[in-house]
Amino acid sequence: MRTSRWLAPATLGLALVAACNENGFQPSVARSYNQVQRLGNPLVSEVFLAKRSHPVHGSVGPDRDVALISTELKAFVANVAGRNATVQNTLAAVLLPDELIVQTDKDPGTAGWLSWALANGWGGRKLGDDVVDAGLAAIFGPLLDPNNTSPGLESDHVDANDAAFLATFPYLAAPHLP
Repeated sequence: MRTSRWLAPATLGLALVAACNENGFQPSVARSYNQVQRLGNPLVSEVFLAKRSHPVHGSVGPDRDVALISTELKAFVANVAGRNATVQNTLAAVLLPDELIVQTDKDPGTAGWLSWALANGWGGRKLGDDVVDAGLAAIFGPLLDPNNTSPGLESDHVDANDAAFLATFPYLAAPHLP
């Protein structure tokens, strides 16, 4: 019985020492991770891409977006939104690759979703940004071509949050529970 009291701690200690090297603990095998999803610009996969394309978009990096989804994005803009080639190409150029761009050399007051491309802002996303309305306005509204619009589709008509943001981190209100 006395042997078992020290055997487990000694075995654990030997295992820990064996796992150490000069840099501390290192896993003995290389690890790989599977990217499950990414959503830089929320409407890229949620609006422009068919549901069947979500696994591919979510599993590859933004460096492959132009090659893999540009045609599908432009087809949506042409066939569903009825927009001309200028709007198709502008949206593809602004939204692909699907990543958020933040330019820290710009005035912080110009923050906002897609502001880096459309309004000389620094990009990023503020909590209060209505990214759905901004995206719908770009797709269906007069922002990119006042002569080629789809009136009535440029807003989701949700103009305010149902709960105020918090003054401290994490800033978001508690989730609604069923």
